[in-house]
Amino acid sequence: MTYEFDFASVLANWPQFLEGAWMTILLSFPATVIGFVGGTLLAIGRRNDQRWLVRACGAYVEVLRNTPLLVQVFLVFFGLASLGFKVSAFAAALLTLVINVAAYTCEIMRAGMDSIHKGQIEAAECLGLTRRQVYWHVVLRPAMEKVYPALTSQFVLLMLASSITSQISVEELTAVAARVQSETFRPFEAYILVAVAYLALSLLMRLGLWVFGQIVFTRQRKLGSAK
Repeated sequence: MTYEFDFASVLANWPQFLEGAWMTILLSFPATVIGFVGGTLLAIGRRNDQRWLVRACGAYVEVLRNTPLLVQVFLVFFGLASLGFKVSAFAAALLTLVINVAAYTCEIMRAGMDSIHKGQIEAAECLGLTRRQVYWHVVLRPAMEKVYPALTSQFVLLMLASSITSQISVEELTAVAARVQSETFRPFEAYILVAVAYLALSLLMRLGLWVFGQIVFTRQRKLGSAK
């Protein structure tokens, strides 16, 4: 038995795939930005002198990193509804992606912060820099610069993981592919097209993050060590 590929009927639904790709971007971009900010704050909290704050941030990270994203999506979507908070599928998906990527970002940023030598911090304090200036110029920016490749990979993984939100009827790429294949009876072709779309989005996202790194991390660019 031979299989004959027929992409014509699947490609005829290209507007739906385009809308699905746009929905994937709408989920991924804000989740990346908000999740990075949240993860950085968690990393700062885990390195705080207050033991209760360290334990609270640590518990958050361990729970989120050791439970499946799909379960988290269901807990947020159905859990909020059970508590009387009516949220759309998109809002629940975005919230879940944010709280999930924040946990992973926390550990990446914490590793970067731990790599900063204490002597650099002490030198900055001796120069009269405020605590905020020390954290920004001596800790946060250098730490982010060191772990930026890991952050880039994590954010790309976040974009790919957004496909799980199709389970709560968010109309992103995977959900569109499921609908198109049920209409055209061409599942192989539909999912091949979606795989290509995810690959293209991943490459574009990596390119965008690389350009961002070139702009932000001027020291790397001057030294010619940016990757």
